[in-house]
Amino acid sequence: MSSVRGKVAVVTGAGSGIGRQLALELARRGARLAISDVDDPGLAETAVQLRALDADVHTAHLDVRDRPAVEAYAATVAGHFGVVHQVYNNAGVAGGGRSVLDTDWAAYERTIGIDLFGVIHGTKAFLPRLIASGDGHVVNVSSLNGIMAQPSLSDYCAAKFGVRGFTETLRAEMLAGGHPVQVSVVHPGGVRTGIATAALGHAQQHGSAVTAQQQARTRTYNEKLLKMSAQQAARIVVDGVEAGRPRILVGTDAKIADLLVRLAPRLYPRVTVGLERWLFGTG
Repeated sequence: MSSVRGKVAVVTGAGSGIGRQLALELARRGARLAISDVDDPGLAETAVQLRALDADVHTAHLDVRDRPAVEAYAATVAGHFGVVHQVYNNAGVAGGGRSVLDTDWAAYERTIGIDLFGVIHGTKAFLPRLIASGDGHVVNVSSLNGIMAQPSLSDYCAAKFGVRGFTETLRAEMLAGGHPVQVSVVHPGGVRTGIATAALGHAQQHGSAVTAQQQARTRTYNEKLLKMSAQQAARIVVDGVEAGRPRILVGTDAKIADLLVRLAPRLYPRVTVGLERWLFGTG
């Protein structure tokens, strides 16, 4: 078991979505919070909501792609609180929307830089401090797409499968070394956040041509696939952390994907292609 009450918990990507709700859920259960994001207004709003719960909060602007910045941040948080018990490597972007042939290098570098290297940076920067706490917990957020691949999501799937492999390796190492650190990988399914819309907005802001098909894809995600509230997802994650679960599946869709891949590894790519054609008219 890994109780939250009284613990110092670090949450990246806390300016909105699951990250914000994770911070709020942890605060409700008595944790002290170090929250970060590149979205300064969103982070400030999260801090306001946390302080309304009388939470002890430290905030920082942080780009998880920047390894020296993450390392400096870990030192700052440890200096501020004196100890760090839990890190929730949650910061992420959607990516995707194009085939491997059409995905440019900038998209791969951005998605993998944030979604995978952000997790690695956060884990390595905080891990010695979690070990020193005597009761540490690493919580790395993967995705349904860290279990099951889909067409047009090669950058996102590569990153999220990587998070899964990295986290499962870390868990084995903590067990082998007898270190007092639990390790959990989180696989959310469709959670109602702004991640799909943000990905489209980023492409538009940086001058990338956004096709009608990509716009339709984003609408489909928002209207049909991203159903669970971020607050409910956060409760499931923190429940899983407190129960010491190594794998936390969030949502029926994530559980179905996990079962499908296990039972029909040769069949599931055909299923995903069929779903892609049905939902988006592609694949």
